[in-house]
Amino acid sequence: MQPASKANQRIARISAHLHPPNFQMEESSGLRHANCQAKGTAPGFKVAILGAAGGIGQPLAMLMKINLLVSVLHLYDVVNTPGVTADISHMDTVRGFREEALVVMDLVIIPAGVPRKPGMTRDDLFNINAGIVRTLCEGIVKSCPKAIVNLISNPVNSTVPIAAEVFKRAGTYDPKRMLGVTTLNVVRANTFVAEVLGLDPREVDVPVVGGHAGVTILLLLSQVKPPCSFTPQEIEYLISRIQNGGTEVVE
Repeated sequence: MQPASKANQRIARISAHLHPPNFQMEESSGLRHANCQAKGTAPGFKVAILGAAGGIGQPLAMLMKINLLVSVLHLYDVVNTPGVTADISHMDTVRGFREEALVVMDLVIIPAGVPRKPGMTRDDLFNINAGIVRTLCEGIVKSCPKAIVNLISNPVNSTVPIAAEVFKRAGTYDPKRMLGVTTLNVVRANTFVAEVLGLDPREVDVPVVGGHAGVTILLLLSQVKPPCSFTPQEIEYLISRIQNGGTEVVE
């Protein structure tokens, strides 16, 4: 291959990363945006994050970029996506990286939506975030209906059923592939119980069941590991602290 041809391909490759939405290559070049990924990229999960420019989406994108199980990462948001895309793509990992949203994905994670503000309940978010989740799921149904869908958008207790209805109408609903992400409650429970017990949170395991909104969050203190006991005052404190952890952050 001539030096000039190599240079042109290198420039085209860089352009593909800097301007993915508008990038078009001539057929004769032999280079397509789909092929623009780092050498050494191993087969793995193709992951899309919808809402990648938000307060949850950006750190989530970073974690996915360094995850060895992720081979291709797609980011989508309604604002600021090119900047976030550029920033995350600069990380020195070998995972392939693209900005298209939903192209044959294995896993779609949805943190999109408006955040809860002081004085707002999760119910106040419903009218806005319900429509956002419905619209995004309609896109998933068209592009990658068999993908695993992880919903973070609040109120999770309500956005998961909405997403399920979209898939049911399309005839592609699989309850094993649609999950509401409520692990945050477990993380908080482990932290707060460890504080009460004076233990390392990494050594504490507190089962949490139910939903992800206030009184629907049920922590099983009788099943805590390592086995321990609590005073009535400690139980009251822990239940209130864990159920209202999200409100504490918002306020």
